[in-house]
Amino acid sequence: MKTPGLIDLHLHLDGSLSVKSVKELAALQNIEIPENEEELLKLLRINDDCKDLTEYLEKFAFPGKLLQTKEAIALSVYNLQEELKEQGLIHAEIRFAPQLHTQKGLSQTEVVEAAIEGLEKSDFSAGLILCCMRGNDNHEENLETVRVAKEFLGKGVVSVDIAGAEALFPTKNFGDLFALARELEIPFTIHAGEADGPKSVWKALEYGTKRLGHGVRSLEDPELVEKIVSEGITLELCPTSNIHTCMFPSIEEYPLRKLMEAGVKVTINTDNMTVSNINLAKEFGKLIAAFDLTDEEIKGFARNSVAACFADEETKKVLLEKIDAAE
Repeated sequence: MKTPGLIDLHLHLDGSLSVKSVKELAALQNIEIPENEEELLKLLRINDDCKDLTEYLEKFAFPGKLLQTKEAIALSVYNLQEELKEQGLIHAEIRFAPQLHTQKGLSQTEVVEAAIEGLEKSDFSAGLILCCMRGNDNHEENLETVRVAKEFLGKGVVSVDIAGAEALFPTKNFGDLFALARELEIPFTIHAGEADGPKSVWKALEYGTKRLGHGVRSLEDPELVEKIVSEGITLELCPTSNIHTCMFPSIEEYPLRKLMEAGVKVTINTDNMTVSNINLAKEFGKLIAAFDLTDEEIKGFARNSVAACFADEETKKVLLEKIDAAE
């Protein structure tokens, strides 16, 4: 069974640096890394006994050290696009938090300019999502991220998001960020319903999001599911990642069919290709085996991705034509 029209809408740059890219970035900056690839992967990939999202997020520390210069950021974005193209994808939205790449003196504006430079070097179809970060002491940095997104909206940047430890820093704490995004007319998606339950999703919907990063815990509240369906909210599902953060014990117990049968619009994504040792074709392979997906269902996921993506209408038309043309 083929998987035509592969589109990844939930893909973190720092969690998806390939070994090849890591080696290039380290050489570029004279940063020492383990010569042994197995040792290097221990720094980039979670262990099988990962306990929760908080432990999962620890794997972002090392790649973050490699993404602190303009050259490194541009190269990482370019490399990722070329790798996605080789994997057969036709479109992606790559997300990262500009404030995490300012440790060596770059401003958030310079970080985003570098990412756009890398974006434009590839002919792969992609957009950038700028993530605010959950925390207690970075409010001004988050507001700056939203303002920078406005500056570059339509010039490579397509939306904003908020990422990080959802259970430790609840969605209810960040209403002013999305009020500013609405005021500046910036599209947004929100990580919600992953480490925290339905209340996080309710709050995200209250803020006006039309997309949910993960959102699977919405199933714990039937009334919430009805609202998601009635409002046409799209879920950015990342099955393997959710299993690695111990939300579900196995792919077979992932609630894909429950969401589909409830009428929820779902898309299939990787979250972090390197941290979770996954790519989109492998992700679909697991789901096809577990849920006996039909060709039409697979195309349906791709069409949902096109409808929900933050691309312009002309790009969406081209993507739909590619999906419909696939056998």
